[in-house]
Amino acid sequence: MATTFAYKVKDREGQVHSGEMEGSSQSAVTKALRDRGFQPLAVDEKKDSALQKEIRIPGLTDRIKLKEVAIFSRQFATMINAGLSLLRALNILAEQTPNKAFARTIIEVKNDVERGTSLSAAMEKHPKAFNRLYTSMVKAGEVGGVLDDTLVRLADTLESQVELRAKIKSAMMYPIAVFGLVIMIVAAMLMFIVPMFEDLYADLGGELPVPTKMLLAVSKVVTSYWWALMIVTFGSLFMFRRWIATDSGRTTFDKIKLKLPIFGNLVHKTAIARFAHTLASLTKTGVPILQAMDIVAETSGNAVVSAAVLDVKASVREGESIAKPLESHSIFPPMVVQMIAVGEETGALDTMLEKIGSFYDQEVQTMVDGLTSLIEPLLIVVLGATVGGMLISLYMPMFNVINLID
Repeated sequence: MATTFAYKVKDREGQVHSGEMEGSSQSAVTKALRDRGFQPLAVDEKKDSALQKEIRIPGLTDRIKLKEVAIFSRQFATMINAGLSLLRALNILAEQTPNKAFARTIIEVKNDVERGTSLSAAMEKHPKAFNRLYTSMVKAGEVGGVLDDTLVRLADTLESQVELRAKIKSAMMYPIAVFGLVIMIVAAMLMFIVPMFEDLYADLGGELPVPTKMLLAVSKVVTSYWWALMIVTFGSLFMFRRWIATDSGRTTFDKIKLKLPIFGNLVHKTAIARFAHTLASLTKTGVPILQAMDIVAETSGNAVVSAAVLDVKASVREGESIAKPLESHSIFPPMVVQMIAVGEETGALDTMLEKIGSFYDQEVQTMVDGLTSLIEPLLIVVLGATVGGMLISLYMPMFNVINLID
């Protein structure tokens, strides 16, 4: 089926012309224009095509998941290894990618490559899909002539990150769901159940117990000023997001996360696993160590780790090893420092880093399993104590109903 393309070309006199032409593909239209003696400057599918006519919701329909990029990388590596050209592989991947936003990105990358841009440079224009870690490894793979192996390593790295995120989400999903249920139950009781008892207590008269008075006061605030509470809640969330978007806010928040009871240890081990996997992938691909340090700091996901890595980079630039400056940062456990030192001495740094990453992946899995089994009974206790405490506060006056009747 022919598709309409908008083109911009330059003739032999240097004049620029634009127009539209139908063709089976962008390359076919480009070839047809060259056959006519024109120099194509831009050949793009018309903006009213089916792919671009869809309704887009910013932040929702344009979202590209890490798992989709991992699948793309492995399929891309398979096609390149099978002997398919870059353009053909990208075209196939764009057609079979279910995420329309990602499909558009792949098509734009393919168009840039078709115009003579390198694959890594074309991907750098789309940081939402391909971060700096990704583009740097692709660039190293292009230079070394091992693009397919590099894409396989990228797929492995991204899949391990997806698996790690899934483990963290599985640990947090249940407590978040129960916490939301507690909020809903408490809100419903404060807005609908407690006011009914308030009318009953008014008819009885007498002095109410302190817990009952406090519950009635909270109920009155919630029912009368619920709109103000909503504004304060969403306003606080908005300000919090603005705060952690700043460098100082993110650093402070990341430090707090590391000091949290139980969960702080999980955050710490997750950060070390990510650090090890990322640096291992970069060093194995052949990315220069200083550039690799920059990328690790940028993609670490934790400001404390990022600051430590940048400090290590400054020492490495002056000729020191990686392990020695790591010792001065408590975020890196002694075992990690010693294994990196051994890796540098034996020339197997990437292998040691992979072992560190695998070890901490297992540690994270163990912690997640332990937290899941521990949190479930604790949340049941919290739910029972919250709802039970409210019910006891409501029924306490009933135990002394004789004294309350005038």
